[in-house]
Amino acid sequence: MTTKSLRKKALRRSSNSNSTGLQNSPTAPSVTSFNWNCRMFTLLISALLSVCVLVIYSVSSNMGSAVGLEPNIDRIYGIKVVNEFPHDPDAFTQGLLYGGNDTLLESTGLYGHSSVRKVALRTGKVEAIEEMPSSYFGEGLTLLGDRLFQLTWLTEDGFIYDRYNLKKTGTFTHQMQDGWGLATDGKVLFGSDGTSTLYKIDVKTLKVFEKHTVKYKGDEVHNLNELEYVSGEVWANVWQTDCIARISGKDGVVLGWIYLPKLSKGLLASGNRIDVLNGIAWDQEQNRIFVTGKLWPKLYEIKLQLMKKPFNGDIRKMCMPPPVNFKTP
Repeated sequence: MTTKSLRKKALRRSSNSNSTGLQNSPTAPSVTSFNWNCRMFTLLISALLSVCVLVIYSVSSNMGSAVGLEPNIDRIYGIKVVNEFPHDPDAFTQGLLYGGNDTLLESTGLYGHSSVRKVALRTGKVEAIEEMPSSYFGEGLTLLGDRLFQLTWLTEDGFIYDRYNLKKTGTFTHQMQDGWGLATDGKVLFGSDGTSTLYKIDVKTLKVFEKHTVKYKGDEVHNLNELEYVSGEVWANVWQTDCIARISGKDGVVLGWIYLPKLSKGLLASGNRIDVLNGIAWDQEQNRIFVTGKLWPKLYEIKLQLMKKPFNGDIRKMCMPPPVNFKTP
């Protein structure tokens, strides 16, 4: 036998031995199966996590896009008017909120003319009203459960009403410097007093338990007026401006601005005698935003539109006037 033949046989034996060993080994198939199962399990977990991320992103995007959210400290939003509705031109609007079933709940001011009222959205008709004593000037209003909470100007007095018949059921003392705006996320009350402070009020004790100074890029935002809680943010009218500040309820940082000068300009151009923009209401179920003003004959449903062109002006000059201090008359 030649050396080559011996080598060939040796190679055949080695090859056959390896092949036979793999086929007869009781562990080889189970290791392969285990590795395959591990890979499939890993792929399945990755796929499920990806689906969860997409669902969460989709839900948050839909909630935001309905009213034009996606806040950014450098973003300034204009508006698109979706609908116009009649509004009592004699209503000095101080608080506004959506009451469900196309109704609004509104607090009006001025001594001798202050009230809490239920208003039909589409007609502007006052369906129910509770007039206040002439010594009180009505201010901010919010709804928590079946109770309406209302502030009064230049006092620490607040009133509680039944949401259905508007009858007064109680009073409270709010501990802020003054009573201007009021809103709720269903867990706490947010309050403003015309300064740069955003207050958090306990819903059970109705006492202030936390407060933040509202700031935009380090500068205080004064004259915070009517408030509304909108999709995780506190929106505030800034008195004597056409601006709404979008505020973080966690720390008082301004997340962005909404600039609405065309509404008041349009009303003035039509010969209406009006006061300032004031009043924000959010329909959470249908993601509708409504705004109006003091003595405005119209109420507007709006959507936000990001200003893509460079903002023509200084947001600090337009939306951040110096503080105004009122004294008891």
